[in-house]
Amino acid sequence: MIELKHLRTLQALRNTGSLAAAAAQLHQTQSALSHQFSDLEQRLGFRLFVRKSQPLRFTPQGEILLQLAEQVLPQIQHALQACHEPHQTTLRIAIECHSCIQWLTPALSDFRQSWPQVVIDFKSGVTFDPQPALQQGELDVVLTSDILPRSGLFYSPMFDFEVRLVLAPDHPLALVEHISPDDLANEVLMIYPVQRQRLDIWRHFLQPAGVSPALKSVDNTLLLIQMVSAGMGIAALPHWVVDSFEHQGLVMTKKLGSGLWSRLYAAVRDGEQRQPVVEAFIHSTRQHACEHLPRVKDARNAAAPDFPPSDFLPR
Repeated sequence: MIELKHLRTLQALRNTGSLAAAAAQLHQTQSALSHQFSDLEQRLGFRLFVRKSQPLRFTPQGEILLQLAEQVLPQIQHALQACHEPHQTTLRIAIECHSCIQWLTPALSDFRQSWPQVVIDFKSGVTFDPQPALQQGELDVVLTSDILPRSGLFYSPMFDFEVRLVLAPDHPLALVEHISPDDLANEVLMIYPVQRQRLDIWRHFLQPAGVSPALKSVDNTLLLIQMVSAGMGIAALPHWVVDSFEHQGLVMTKKLGSGLWSRLYAAVRDGEQRQPVVEAFIHSTRQHACEHLPRVKDARNAAAPDFPPSDFLPR
């Protein structure tokens, strides 16, 4: 029966001393405010203040409700403020690619400066399929390039990155100006231990051309790059992964076709993307990546990479 707006109006009456001034403070007309009080008093069965009194005078019943307003409204304001303060002390994160850790680890130092009380917990055991664990509440954030349609997850775009062909400096393809799918037909393509359908180079470069090179699974990024440098195969990796190795002359990279780009997302449960800790983590790591990684573009205002529409179904 008594609503918060009634308690706020009583406070306004007490603070201003008149119905007209209270209406102005509450951005209402005096007529509307008077009608609100008349309706409330009729339902309550008693008067709340004496009309036309100078200064405005509350009835005993009005004084009781005014005391209630003085107690309740500050408590509500305090509770609302507390709702916006961080209560999360652990952020459980999983990444779907080995190479993400190379840029994410230094990015976390920026985040910790603003959120020193938050413990970052990298979950293992779900490295290549963590999104179901996110759905079930076992994780808080998953860094992924895959969108699961109708999953109940929210995908916040992080950045677009170029996937480059990685090969030994003396590899014959090092002399090829434009790499086509057919150029890779007889190569050994080294990949992480995931289904080939999850690989950008497979879905968006090789498969559409009907090209299927031999695949060799390697579960360690450094070992993979060493094997490529030794001429044991080729790979397709984000440019930031191999940038330092390329500068050392251990490997070289080539553009795939007209350029193969992918997008990284931060996946969270839908409805939790505005949690202060989650929001700060996404913003901080995105900013660090865009400022420090080569061949990276902020994805927030960019169109989706030029991939088949089926790969970007609504969540």
